[in-house]
Amino acid sequence: MEDVVIAGAGPNGLMLACELALAGIRPLVLERLPEPTTENRANGLVGQVVRLLDRRGLHERLAGPIGPAAPAFVFGAMRLDLTLAEHNSLNILGVPQRQIEAMLVERAAELGVEIRRGHELTGLTQDAEAVTIDVAGPDGTYGLTTRYLVGADGGKSVTRKLAGIGFPGVTEDRTLSHTANATVPAELVDPASGGLQVPGHGVIPPFFHYRTETGLFVFAPFPGRTLVTTMEWTGEEGDDERPMTLDEQRASIRRVLGADLPIGPPEGDGPHLLRRLRGRNTRLADRFRDGRVLLVGDAAHVHSAIGGPGLNLGLQDAVGLGWKLAAVVHGRVPAGLLDTYEGERRPVAERVVMHTQAQSALIAPGGEVTALRELFGELLRQPSTVQHIADLMSGADVRYEPGTDHPLDGRWAPDLELADGTRLAELTRSARPLLLDFTAGASLGDEAKGWADRVDVVTGKASAPATAMLVRPDGYVAWASDSDDPDEGERKTLRVALERWFGSPVDM
Repeated sequence: MEDVVIAGAGPNGLMLACELALAGIRPLVLERLPEPTTENRANGLVGQVVRLLDRRGLHERLAGPIGPAAPAFVFGAMRLDLTLAEHNSLNILGVPQRQIEAMLVERAAELGVEIRRGHELTGLTQDAEAVTIDVAGPDGTYGLTTRYLVGADGGKSVTRKLAGIGFPGVTEDRTLSHTANATVPAELVDPASGGLQVPGHGVIPPFFHYRTETGLFVFAPFPGRTLVTTMEWTGEEGDDERPMTLDEQRASIRRVLGADLPIGPPEGDGPHLLRRLRGRNTRLADRFRDGRVLLVGDAAHVHSAIGGPGLNLGLQDAVGLGWKLAAVVHGRVPAGLLDTYEGERRPVAERVVMHTQAQSALIAPGGEVTALRELFGELLRQPSTVQHIADLMSGADVRYEPGTDHPLDGRWAPDLELADGTRLAELTRSARPLLLDFTAGASLGDEAKGWADRVDVVTGKASAPATAMLVRPDGYVAWASDSDDPDEGERKTLRVALERWFGSPVDM
């Protein structure tokens, strides 16, 4: 019997597999595609997930050391000046999804994860002890039994459908998007900003959602792969089976901007993107867990891609589930720990659905929307509003149900550095829980002796917003203290947090 089978070898499934492997579980990953896709579905990462990759040592594999947060971003095709925020945690990592997937495949192989490509989930039944699944592979069909099955197989998730989990929401089919890799004449690129000089519009900034009364335009000059994107409100359905062409992209640009943009074929080796998409879906699964079947990423929620929140949400689903599922498989905690997965991640998904729908409303055509944007533009000059939206977009506003009244409890552990120069991100590479003790000799490690097989204790000095923190494997704080010598009451709450999240202590 397998411990965990994951359906889907996209970023979310691969990240979950790596997290399980770090926790001592060797999952089996099934992927229906025989080879990794060459289609580039995302152009980078936005938000807390960038710091999450840093805390697993994966950021360096993609782009070297993590840099500072972005000075600006967009919200509803309006500029978000992040220099106005007191605490800016909106990081951006401009790396193509296929490169992220390739890195995660490499990491999974290092950790001993088996990925079966060309193997598709076709059926499942479950009881109180296991899930029995049917798989169609290159050499025929076969069966597997697993203690848990996780669907990371996208918005059309077969896992979700076979488990009978509903996927309510709305489908809007009145928008039409075109995206293409293309070249742009050098004389049209503004040397100062890198934006496009378009007659009648001035300079359109790069990587910026530019709204007109007829649509949306984006010029994204990624290194070696410039993308040009439009979105139009057509008000009608259409036949989108025909292959897309650059002429079709040029015509869409003309309708959106009211001007011709002489784009040409892309340079360099492919694959090159030439994609047409009609409509958008906003859906949220009825439940993220049905017995021994769980969902992560797009299998659990789909929404507009505006603002790039998809991988931020999905990869953190995977990390939030991984350590809990591993603990249950190991038998260290009650199975009820898995119920906290949906309890924590569903509200986060609901907020992503909310802000992507709000942004979609702000980019729609119409005089009323233009007036709303003018008002919203005024609000975006207020530091408190910028801070609120920056935290919303990055996920820094997430707070899981705290066990104490400490302001850090339930929140993402702040980046910090010990006196010896060690960063918190370097201490979290193994994905083990951490008790950080920066007190003046309070010996909090004594309270964690019963969990020494599961929790690492780190002592030292650090400039930190707490004197002690219990940090979960997913990077969130489970307990914190401001005292240099926590009293018995605080020590008791620490022991409660240790048992709540990491199971009963072992007698020493």
